[in-house]
Amino acid sequence: MPTIDPGEYTIAELGPELKDIADVDELEAILEAEQDGENRTGAVTLIESRIEKFSEDDEDGDAGDLDPSEMSVADIGNAVRDLEEVEDLEALLEAEEAAEGRDSAKRLIQKRIDDLSESEDDGEDTEVEAETPEERHPDLDHPTADKRHVRAIDDGSYEDMWVYCETQQGDMLDVSREMLGKARQLMDQYNEDYGVSASEASGGSEDESSGGDEKVVAVLVGDDVEKHTEECIELGADVVVTVEDDRLARFRHKPYTRIFCDVARWGGDPGEGNPDPADWRDYDEPRYVLFPATNNGRDLSALVQAELDSGLASDCSGLYIEDAEISNPVKTGEPGTTKTFDRILHMKRPDFSGFEYSTILCIDNPHRDFHPQGGSVIPGSFEVPDPDPDREGEVVEWDGDIDDGWFHVEVTDHDVLDEGVDLTGNEVVVAMGRGIGDNPTKGMELGIELADCFEDADVGVTRGIVTGSYQFDANVEQYTHEERQIGETGQVVAPDLYIAAGISGAVQHKVGMDDSGVIVAINTDPDARIRDFSDYFIEGDLFDVLPGLIDAVESGDVSEALAAAAAPGGAGDD
Repeated sequence: MPTIDPGEYTIAELGPELKDIADVDELEAILEAEQDGENRTGAVTLIESRIEKFSEDDEDGDAGDLDPSEMSVADIGNAVRDLEEVEDLEALLEAEEAAEGRDSAKRLIQKRIDDLSESEDDGEDTEVEAETPEERHPDLDHPTADKRHVRAIDDGSYEDMWVYCETQQGDMLDVSREMLGKARQLMDQYNEDYGVSASEASGGSEDESSGGDEKVVAVLVGDDVEKHTEECIELGADVVVTVEDDRLARFRHKPYTRIFCDVARWGGDPGEGNPDPADWRDYDEPRYVLFPATNNGRDLSALVQAELDSGLASDCSGLYIEDAEISNPVKTGEPGTTKTFDRILHMKRPDFSGFEYSTILCIDNPHRDFHPQGGSVIPGSFEVPDPDPDREGEVVEWDGDIDDGWFHVEVTDHDVLDEGVDLTGNEVVVAMGRGIGDNPTKGMELGIELADCFEDADVGVTRGIVTGSYQFDANVEQYTHEERQIGETGQVVAPDLYIAAGISGAVQHKVGMDDSGVIVAINTDPDARIRDFSDYFIEGDLFDVLPGLIDAVESGDVSEALAAAAAPGGAGDD
């Protein structure tokens, strides 16, 4: 029996479970269990890629076994990483020159030779020399060098996970509550893994900036935000920092950015001209910081991280903290070596293909630090935690100076736009995708008719409908606007029943509907990604299937119709 049952995990959950398994036999047992069970295409591909990786690692790495004429440039790039002897690489370079003679392949091999040669010079490690921007680019002006907050910190002290809790019109957004709950989970696990007892047991950690448990710090900026402090503590915050000013009732880029950066370096010591010392903390900057991936949160996160001279992973839907082994000489400072960076926040986000996740890391260079490690979180990515009224925490008021010059524009009047269509409260959502392409108007009409069969239902669409070049008749055009978009950059819904018609199942869309009670997918492609996370999968054209479903709902025979038409999806039974 394999150590894990792949059937107990979604495909998104299976990846992290496999990352610590390096035994090929064990991975093959897991693959067999998946194939004998649900046999999800995505899961099989994921396990097979893991097997292939370690099967390659088990090879002896002898360049004599490599034939460049049978390898792509990418294959050569992967192969040279496992070769540690310069002589083997030189032999491979000769073979490439004699066979294909591809310049790109020769450059890859030569670079590996150069990296290994540098690390062996004089029998000592060769460190990368630090250069200032002025030294690297003497012909350019560097106005950022004079900015108050853009100063790299070397060997700074960092602690805690900060959460920017966004409010609008006096109310705290649900995504702020989600982030507090997730931050509490992360820091509880962090303190278990890296706390005093764990550090002592391992003989001490590479990062000694924190000698005890680290905290979740909520940050509230605005007018009349103090009323949210108790809720922030109940949801997981250990400390709540408030910044109150009636001029901050509306989000403004300049003051919000400057205030957050002042608070982040409050009590730190990265250089002259910083905020006054703080009696509630004594580190230079936060270790981690989370922002909501809302319109305002996206803007603020990018501005703050740039001002603090760090990096940002935007639109994240998964977070975890663990050590990372890195061999990039830009990060290690020593070509040909691998370094372990501890306490790294791994930030997962859908990549541009729409079907896979990328994991973003914010890792220090040898001569400068990149902190806080920061990311913005897609609303709906995490559950809102249950408040704990017994939790206790500290409330800190920031009383720094707010410069009138930060408010360059005065808002004299404004209108509140119609909030548009809210799909989040419906018991049933019928979502239409690119499968309507053969007859866009007819496809939307069928979706609307099916939604009308239910007492509490509405119609949503994918981004492909919103941004596509489909031509719709006036009677359905209102249902195809961005306000009905479901997914990463749209609404996040969790109805009792979600019907996805003509939708392939890109990660960006999955983020918006994955928590639905029952998911029914209709698609002509039996290998569509959406099958992996559907309870029922109907292989067929929506123009043929939807009329039958409409008749079934109207007659009350929905279960029988689904059982007759649907194959079991990757997450459910037939």
